[in-house]
Amino acid sequence: MSNDQSARPQDSWARAPLARFLMANVETVDVDPEQTYPIVGVLNRGRGLLYRDPIVGSSTSYKKLNRIGPGMLVYSRLKAFEGAITVTPDDLSESFASQEFPTFAFTSDADPDFFRILTTTQRMWSALQGASKGMGGRRERVKPADFLSIDMVIPPLPVQKRIVEVIGAVDRQIAALDAEADVLDDLWWALGREMVAAVAHERTVPLASFCDISGGLTKNKKDLEQPDLVEVPYLRVANVHRHRLNLAEVATIQTTKAKAEKLRLRSGDVLMNEGGDKDKLGRGHVWEDQIPGCIHQNHVFRVRVTDQRFDPYFVSAWGNTFGKEWFETFGTQTTGIASINRATLSRFPVPDVPLSVQQDWAGRLGVVVETMDSLRGQANSLRTTRASLVSGLLDESITIDTESAELEV
Repeated sequence: MSNDQSARPQDSWARAPLARFLMANVETVDVDPEQTYPIVGVLNRGRGLLYRDPIVGSSTSYKKLNRIGPGMLVYSRLKAFEGAITVTPDDLSESFASQEFPTFAFTSDADPDFFRILTTTQRMWSALQGASKGMGGRRERVKPADFLSIDMVIPPLPVQKRIVEVIGAVDRQIAALDAEADVLDDLWWALGREMVAAVAHERTVPLASFCDISGGLTKNKKDLEQPDLVEVPYLRVANVHRHRLNLAEVATIQTTKAKAEKLRLRSGDVLMNEGGDKDKLGRGHVWEDQIPGCIHQNHVFRVRVTDQRFDPYFVSAWGNTFGKEWFETFGTQTTGIASINRATLSRFPVPDVPLSVQQDWAGRLGVVVETMDSLRGQANSLRTTRASLVSGLLDESITIDTESAELEV
């Protein structure tokens, strides 16, 4: 590592408009009513392509579509301000998008893989926000000419390629950890199916017969007029997932002391979601008092086991496995929203098997979840490291010797 500025290969970094590195390369096709078109969009914050269901030409009002090929830069004119930009995969099969998705080819000064990395950075998203023009969120757009006029500091091609090598090594490690976690997720489901089959013919009892089931806090403006307000953390549906809790972002809310105490979660409480997509009904996990004084919103049920013959972790595992199909069957569906009410959850059937059997299954599933969570955590830590590394490489606080594998800080 060195601070010798004279040795930097980045001396020839250039601030230049993107037009130096990109050129418009839009190919349109006339929509044939008899043809089927694979459709893609672009996810925000540089997360790549969104693969939509194919459309038949006769089912769309579009007269023309843009052809989206491999290895090209594409962004959404309408959602560019949200960072909806990417470089398409090299193995992308023929795809199409509306004319709101302009495409660009790369000049000889640009490495497509480097620009794929660049599209995942805050500096690119901020530049797109600055280039967005129009009145009102949904009418704002980034025109191709304005996009190409964005000035950015870009390294010379050899440095671009070395950055790709360095970040690519990190990305491969992240992908390997994610793949291992995915294998364990498949194993969890396989074990879950084995558990369901093993106890399928046992006598069942309704959930409410051995649990206290409670809805969470409903927001009430009148509460804010009370003199004894306290601010407490509370869990939303977004925090409660199948066999895990996402506590990276936990909101707070003001309520009365009495309600905060009544709804306070205790270690061992089973959390189960009331609504959302139909395949997510009843999903949840066991609360382990990770955040003292935490409560839950009204769309998350708290299921507190009151009979020591039942294990909360088994109840949660049963709800996440057998319960997935059961809640889909007995949940209600309105426009775009599925839900289960307290009465439905109360009659959810749970096998009345010996505690030792429950704990055995809960333990086996728990080990898989613990290992899977560890791998996901390692991958997320690497993502944080990657973001810092990319930032350092792009602002030149970390430099690369193109003649060796060394990084300089």
